Amino acid sequence: MEQITQIVEYILSFKAYTMLPLIILVFSLVLRVPVKKALQASLTIAVGFVGIFMVFDFFVAALGPAVTALAERTGLDYPILDVGWPPLAAITWAYPLAAILIPLILLVNILMLLPGWTKTVNIDIWNFWHFIFMAALIVQTTGSTLLGIASALILAVITLKLADGAKPQVAEFGNLKGITISTLSALTYYPIGLVGNWLLERTPGIKHLKADPEAIRRRLGLLGEPMVLGFLIGLSLGIAGGYEVKDILELAVKIAAVVTLLPMMSGLLGRGLMIVSEEMTAFLKRRVPKLADAAMGLDIAILVGHTSVIVSAILLIPIALILAFILPGVRFIPIGDLANMVGLVAMITVAARGNVIRSVIIGIPVLIAVLYTASGLAPLFTTLAQDVGFTVPGYDGPITSFLDGGNLMRVFFLGLFQGKLWALALIPVIGLLFFFSWKILTSSRFNQPPEDTQ
Repeated sequence: MEQITQIVEYILSFKAYTMLPLIILVFSLVLRVPVKKALQASLTIAVGFVGIFMVFDFFVAALGPAVTALAERTGLDYPILDVGWPPLAAITWAYPLAAILIPLILLVNILMLLPGWTKTVNIDIWNFWHFIFMAALIVQTTGSTLLGIASALILAVITLKLADGAKPQVAEFGNLKGITISTLSALTYYPIGLVGNWLLERTPGIKHLKADPEAIRRRLGLLGEPMVLGFLIGLSLGIAGGYEVKDILELAVKIAAVVTLLPMMSGLLGRGLMIVSEEMTAFLKRRVPKLADAAMGLDIAILVGHTSVIVSAILLIPIALILAFILPGVRFIPIGDLANMVGLVAMITVAARGNVIRSVIIGIPVLIAVLYTASGLAPLFTTLAQDVGFTVPGYDGPITSFLDGGNLMRVFFLGLFQGKLWALALIPVIGLLFFFSWKILTSSRFNQPPEDTQ
């Protein structure tokens, strides 16, 4: 078992931009894609991913100091450190159950595909850490390995069903036929986005506001250009952080560059994915006709380059900071995970059909819940980190993770498997949320193109 664990850890130590293209290459060859085309598609995907991560790392490097400066100017004391999502993933891959759960999750996917219970082939193995981390939390709090495994597999099943439901909108929104999203951290908020968008469609004063990037550009002219919006938000963050004029302008240009470059990298990634998707569809039509409409489940990274996602995320970043400063009981400043806001808002933006205003409105209550969740779970995350020997250099206090640590689906499962009354009381609420989401997805009006409202 120790050797198997070491092999799994080694494989999963590959960066996402290396692992996913390798998986897609093997997947393509199994589907009898010509070697030349498979290599070309996989390399295109790899380059697109590298581009996205390079721009994203640039974004983090620019944003981090500004947020830190802003936090220092408030003079408030926050005893918990936001370390972001990477430490949670590191804790997960060091967990003994990882080597067992990866093949089990793959097996569940296959068993669901055969009778047609899902139409998603989840090949985003790296993001299985979300399910395994769920198991680690359950085992840590209940002492039951069986409950931990059950929680991970149930969460994997729910993710597949959400991915199935999201497939048509992902295809329309990202122009990605035969592809869906299977990242739990993003899909968690898809039903909330669907129901929130449905409510806003019926809210006077908001329902007629068309606020996708193209509509904003038409109405505001130069001020509506995404790069200009990014520049203005960069200016605001620099001023709020007390930067000098030179540093303010540099930050503004950097944010504008991120807003401009990410869609380009995302487009490159999409071209490679479409080659594989088309070949997969053709193969399944020949060999397994009942799975001809199956989709590849991939990382949310394929959508973070969409302009409406970037603009929504950048607008929510200062809102998240303000909420952290003013909400009583929030005991950390969202520094480590703040730049990953694109992951939280991406599927909300998909549900809102690219409408930035609706995405931001729906995102605010989600942010409030996530902030409180991440604060409340800090002791558990700290204990888990200590158990696997994870440390933050130069720091030995409590840690949390803003977005992944505050994931609402995971905290609901945690409470449910612990038998908490609040989680049991939420079962009918969650049930209604999923029911209404399903009704929205299957409604004839929803399947029409978005209205060209004002």
